Amino acid sequence: MQPIIDVNADVGEGMLTDAALIPLISSANIACSYHAGDAATIATTIDLCKQQGVAIGAHPGFADKANFGRNDMMLPTPDAWYQLIAEQLSIIEEACNKAGVSMRHVKPHGALYNMSARMPEIAHIIAQAVYDFNPNLLLYGLAGSHSISAAKAIGLTTVDEFFADRTYQPDGSLTPRTQSNALITDDEVAMQQALNIAMHGKIMAADGSMIHPAAGVSKSICLHGDGAHAISFAQHIVHAFQQNGINIQAHG
Repeated sequence: MQPIIDVNADVGEGMLTDAALIPLISSANIACSYHAGDAATIATTIDLCKQQGVAIGAHPGFADKANFGRNDMMLPTPDAWYQLIAEQLSIIEEACNKAGVSMRHVKPHGALYNMSARMPEIAHIIAQAVYDFNPNLLLYGLAGSHSISAAKAIGLTTVDEFFADRTYQPDGSLTPRTQSNALITDDEVAMQQALNIAMHGKIMAADGSMIHPAAGVSKSICLHGDGAHAISFAQHIVHAFQQNGINIQAHG
């Protein structure tokens, strides 16, 4: 049996490359208009996914377009965190209903994603908001992080996410974007990282050590749609997977 892996990308963020990127992936995380995008980009992106048979997911982030949702924010109450997620899921759900398609998954964006990965209380609130909205939605989170464990604890189906275009620290966390080596910029390096993840579940950390983040059966490899090399990375990864008998397919 040939190995299967999901390849996802963050899209609907106003980039001009979405139309070229979406045919190369199996799952799309669509910005909900809080950190990026608007009603028009949401509708356009959903239509692109529908045309290509790509699974549709919500990509909720902080309401902070000035910083693209990549700066940590502290909200005043647990309910504020909960509503941040619920409101954005409703936006994507309504757009999906208009297009005659279904939302399949949720993946937090940027700082919200990273805070959920390292802070169990935030991970729990996000997971609960997703579960209450629709317990059949898949929740994507950083492999081996609190995002995954919190979601599993309340009965959500999870997808362990890895990144082809980001470097990792020895503890399995992503290298902060404030550091010069946070982003991978070479096609071959990104392709090899994706292959190592798909075939062996391992990653070379920034210090040269090999790490094996805890992961379940469902794995996904992410590419950032706003990345300068997104299309080239996707093309190289798709070709490498084809050459190695790895099928790209959405979970669920």
